[in-house]
Amino acid sequence: MDSHLSGSRLDFAALAAAPVATAPFPHLIVRHFVPPAALGAVYADIPKTGRGGSFPPEALRLGPAARALMRELEGGALRSAIAAKFGLDLEGAPTMLTVRVACREKDGQIHRDSAAKRVTVLLYLNPGEAFGGADGCLRLLRGPGDIEDYAVEVPPTEGTLLVFPNGPATWHGHLPYVGDRASVQLNYMTDDAKARSELRRHRLSAFFKRLI
Repeated sequence: MDSHLSGSRLDFAALAAAPVATAPFPHLIVRHFVPPAALGAVYADIPKTGRGGSFPPEALRLGPAARALMRELEGGALRSAIAAKFGLDLEGAPTMLTVRVACREKDGQIHRDSAAKRVTVLLYLNPGEAFGGADGCLRLLRGPGDIEDYAVEVPPTEGTLLVFPNGPATWHGHLPYVGDRASVQLNYMTDDAKARSELRRHRLSAFFKRLI
């Protein structure tokens, strides 16, 4: 690993080695991107509120390991690595970071992310024993019509990283699941009016949700 990443909580060597898959749309998956030695402390530092929805990190009472992880996710090393893997220019792209701590029955419906989000980065922080079946596992779908028509299923566990550039075919979702399901979503945004509007809503949400 490069010297400037020597203090990282993230496995950038595994990210560099991960292939970019093409089906059902370009994406990459890195198991244990948060290594087991670091994952336990991060998971313990995320409050288990039981509340669904996405929260800006500043709206949560995160412990020090989780706060350090959030800072690293928004850093230049991850941005550069993702840009290189997908041949993108992400220099200067605004970022939006949200945390989910629990899943509701209505969550996971088939969708594509907003066009204002150029790239979606999902990081799953749950212990493996929490998800023994398919419920709550993210599915990368071949189309918008059937949650069972999937090419890839990603368990939301063990520090797994999923990255994909957004596009017209990036349909995804999961079967209903109710319970703790800790994850972080990072988006590299476009620099247009729609993205600026989403970022303003994000900051306003942080103000009203602070501190859970």
